[in-house]
Amino acid sequence: MKSKIQNFFKALGPGFIIAAVVLGPGSITVSSKIGATHGYSLLWVIGLGAVSMSVYTTMSVRYGVLHEKSLLTTIAEKYGKWLSVAIGVCSFLAAMSFQFGNNLGVGMGMKTLTGINETIWPLIFTPLAIVLVFFTKNLYKALEQIMMTMVVILILAFIINLIFIKPDLEAAAMGFIPRAISGSDFNEIAALVGTTFVLHNAFFQAYLVQGKGWKLADMHKSIRDTKIGVFLLALISTLVVVTAAATLKPKGISVNSAADMAIQLEMLLGSFAKYIFGFGFMAAAFSSLVVNSVTGGGLLADSMGLGSSMNEKMPKVFTVIILLAGMIIAVFFRGNVIYALIMAQASSILGVPLIAIGLFLVLNSKSIMGKYKNSILQNIMAVIGFILISALVYFMYGKLIGYLTI
Repeated sequence: MKSKIQNFFKALGPGFIIAAVVLGPGSITVSSKIGATHGYSLLWVIGLGAVSMSVYTTMSVRYGVLHEKSLLTTIAEKYGKWLSVAIGVCSFLAAMSFQFGNNLGVGMGMKTLTGINETIWPLIFTPLAIVLVFFTKNLYKALEQIMMTMVVILILAFIINLIFIKPDLEAAAMGFIPRAISGSDFNEIAALVGTTFVLHNAFFQAYLVQGKGWKLADMHKSIRDTKIGVFLLALISTLVVVTAAATLKPKGISVNSAADMAIQLEMLLGSFAKYIFGFGFMAAAFSSLVVNSVTGGGLLADSMGLGSSMNEKMPKVFTVIILLAGMIIAVFFRGNVIYALIMAQASSILGVPLIAIGLFLVLNSKSIMGKYKNSILQNIMAVIGFILISALVYFMYGKLIGYLTI
């Protein structure tokens, strides 16, 4: 039995990386905030986002195991260099949006642990991330091991905690039934979708599969790995929402700091909850900070024909640009950190419809995919996901224009 479990985890990898990069401080903050303010009522949004994420990541996986050529190279050759570069730029900007939130998360976590101002910490952790990117011999393998450990620890902590807090399971189950939403909820809805449905990371799954060395014979295994990764991602978001709904909402705590979120774990950890949560929050932020920058930097470099591997020079250069930009913005940011994390999570979806279109075109091309092109059902699910993200993008653009014209 033990050997079977070990072999199972050895077979995993890319799915855990995707789960961990999306599971950053923004995800934990958004899930905590929504659980504290809306209770269980928006759990259905996580389910919808997870299904959409699963559809697009498995599309990306099918391409990755079939081809050695990178996904953006194929798009450039088949549909034009302009589309490849546009997707690379959109991915870069989406990663930049996430990166701001990751730096804020590192600062919040370390402030909770040490009491030292959060603006100091990005100046310390960003150089550490740069060292990891440039001087780790096998970056893929290092990231895979770090991410797998992080995801497993977070899931176990929240599951054990749920045993102590005894949430209302019937109310939680009802929360997965979609309901009408008001305009005032859209910021948080967009952010909650952004905790699970992150298209530039779904797109990057093809590169992770290729980095793992999986081929056509590994298609079933790689799709299983991807679905497990998305499931774990949705599970963690769900656990955080349920925990916050059961612990924070009854106390009227609206979540304004990492210490507020830490109250969720007090039943299990008592007075140590603040420090354990602060460490976990910081670790989630730092792991997401590293992989998110690699994703955005790698896709931008590949779109310009400057390399697609995480071990090549130009992807690393663009990665460092994202790291430094996120650090600078976070250090000079002044305002409500919790609100900024939610807005960063929500605004990361602004450029992603184009990413969905590129992936959709490739997976429906018989000359590229052969018999493995999308089925009718897969296309229906992909279109539903595209409509979901497009509707939220329309709303977020409206919000952005409103802010710029004030």
